[in-house]
Amino acid sequence: MVSVFKGWAGPRIASARKERAEEGRVTTYDDRASLTDLTATVERVRDAVEGVIEGKPEVVRLSLTVLLAEGHLLIEDVPGVGKTMLAKTLARSIDCSVRRIQFTPDLLPSDITGVSIWDQQRKDFEFKPGAIFAQIVIGDEINRASPKTQSALLESMEERQVTIDGQTYELPSPFMVVATQNPVEMEGTYPLPEAQRDRFMARVSVGYPSVEAELQMLDVHGGVSPLEDMQPVAHAHDIVKLIDAVRGVHVADPVRRYAVDLVAATRNHPDLRLGASPRATLHLLRAAKASAALSGREYALPDDVQALAVAVLAHRLLPTAQAQLNRRTSEQVVQEILQRTPVPAAQQQQQHGFGGLGRGTQPYGQQPPRRLG
Repeated sequence: MVSVFKGWAGPRIASARKERAEEGRVTTYDDRASLTDLTATVERVRDAVEGVIEGKPEVVRLSLTVLLAEGHLLIEDVPGVGKTMLAKTLARSIDCSVRRIQFTPDLLPSDITGVSIWDQQRKDFEFKPGAIFAQIVIGDEINRASPKTQSALLESMEERQVTIDGQTYELPSPFMVVATQNPVEMEGTYPLPEAQRDRFMARVSVGYPSVEAELQMLDVHGGVSPLEDMQPVAHAHDIVKLIDAVRGVHVADPVRRYAVDLVAATRNHPDLRLGASPRATLHLLRAAKASAALSGREYALPDDVQALAVAVLAHRLLPTAQAQLNRRTSEQVVQEILQRTPVPAAQQQQQHGFGGLGRGTQPYGQQPPRRLG
């Protein structure tokens, strides 16, 4: 897709940032990590991850986008394509606490959240934290655990806290759940509840590598796994500062309206019996801001929203029975909505103080949508 936006956003963004700072809602941009710092740090993380995950730069970029947008990532694909490897590589590239949970049918909620144990010496209960108390939590084969165990993640994923025996415990920052599941091996699995799917900011499929990438994988992984020698290239406090910088990315009113229109269209589509939630709109906006920052921009464009719409919205949608009979997928429905929803005109964008030629990633197989005006 070719961006249709031109103009300069500097004065309007600086004014909006100053107004928010004077109101005390956010810190000034100079107090946070600069976009230069963000780009340099993310490039190191990206290079480290791509050194292990061969030939999937768009998947790596989406993973970093979700991380900086304070979201959670669901990796869904067939066995053996590197889902767990991607999650472990992303976690190891950052110097932070990491826990891996192998979801099995006999896994209990207390194994995830923790449990209170009676201490004979103190004559009191002592809380033993579970595996969720880490900055990056890898949930492998998440759909193999029972719905009761899966629900143990709901509070932590949304509120970044855990409540045990009436006591609330805050989770560390940054906090990200990276979960994997196989969509084709359904025996002995439990589908994720819609409430939990809605808490994942994005879903990504790794897919099979190209012939060249698979040949290179044989050279790199044929002996010792590169993951064993991998060293962290960023610290957790760096990621926290970068997350704070992403929060300051400017989003003009037409872009906000565009994101709302896309999500609202899913609620009225004849092929869907369940559309996207308001949480989906918020996740789409946050991901667009992170994508803009990764592209070196202080403002988000509709290009950012378009490129992320399928990854952020499709896994939340439920097709109707007739659509399933016609083999219509939720991804196809989102692509159709992108085609039909008008993009804000360049004149509108200049009036609201943003522009520039989009440098974000391209949407997957999407034709340029119609312009408004």
